[in-house]
Parts: sequence; structure tokens; C-alpha cells
Amino acid sequence: MPSAPPQAALPTPEPRWPSILALLATAGLNLVLPAHLRYGPGWLLVAIVAVLLIPTMIARHVGKNELYRVLGRVVLGSVTASLVWSLTLLISRLPAHSDSPQVLLRAAAALWVANILVFASWYWRLDAGGPHARDLRPSHADGAFLFPQMVIAGQRARNWHPGFVDYLFLAFNTSTAFSPTDVPVLSRWAKVMMMIQALISLGTLVIVAARAVNIL
Repeated sequence: MPSAPPQAALPTPEPRWPSILALLATAGLNLVLPAHLRYGPGWLLVAIVAVLLIPTMIARHVGKNELYRVLGRVVLGSVTASLVWSLTLLISRLPAHSDSPQVLLRAAAALWVANILVFASWYWRLDAGGPHARDLRPSHADGAFLFPQMVIAGQRARNWHPGFVDYLFLAFNTSTAFSPTDVPVLSRWAKVMMMIQALISLGTLVIVAARAVNIL
């Protein structure tokens, strides 16, 4: 009786520390913003992220994957809401010339970087079911984004999985070139999120930064 073909070995679980660092950095950027552009005191978002990250990581280590998924989206939703809130306040103050050029440039830079980190985290957390689901597959052959490694032949390409840096590169290109460049987008939810990210980047780079430079 012929033996069954050996199953492909599962990859090494993807490290979570880059995503944690991105969330903490995003919360830290909130401290750079002037007080009138933040929701509450500057330490509030940092405290919310830190407090939510503790049970999130505990849930992962004890195998509560559904709870881990939910808590991860809650903490990411918190920093996303803070980003949108601050950008809305900043744009609403432009007609009254309430902020100096230096304040506008500093706020625009902080929000632009936060926009990249937030959407990189969303892409990393949602693509192909999230990091836990990707860890359970021998290779990354299906997802919302068609990375170049997914269409390259060879053993190394078959064993390839995207990491946080790959999604960070995608988010950076979306905020600078307003396009995914070398990574085609396959899923409708991803296309919608990339349009939102591009709009936020447009708001910070064109509306806010251009206004600040104009009145320097």
C-alpha cells in the first residue's frame, strides 16, 4: 500500500513584536500633537493601548485565538479613531487660521506617520485571516494582496510568508505614491481601506502641509 505524501512543514510563527511596536509608536505620536488636537490628555491613548495590549498578548499565549483576534482589533480601532479625530480637528481649524505654520507642519508629519503605521497594522491583521491563520499554512498562496513572492517559482517562494515589514512597505507606498506599486490588490475590503488611507494622506500632505508652507 503506497504511503501518504508527507505534509509540508508549517512555518515558524510570525513574531508579533513589530505590530506591538507600531501600536506603541502610533500612541506615542499622539503626544507630539498639540493638546487641542487630541482627545483627552496626551497620556490617555498610550494608557489605552498599553492596557489593552496586556490581555491581548495573554490571550495569544494561552491559546484563546478568537479573544486575541477581537482584542487586537479593539486596540487597533482605538488608535484609528484617535487618528481620524485629530485629523478632523486639524482640518476644521484651517479656515480660521487658528494654528501657526510650525504647529501645522508638526501635526501633519505626526498624523502622516501614524496613518502609515495604523493601516500597515490593519493590513497585517486582516490579510488572509490574520497572522494566526497565516501561521497555520505551509505557504502564503491566497490573500487580499498579491505579493511578488507569491508568483515566483521555486522552493523558497513556496515557503514564503509576508511579515509586518511587507505590510508596512505597502502602507508606505500607499501614503506616498497613492498606489500599491508592486503589490496588486485583490480584495474589495483592501481596496476600500487603501482608498481611505490615501485620502487621509492626501489630507495631511496636500491640505495641511501645503497650507502651512503657504503662510510661512
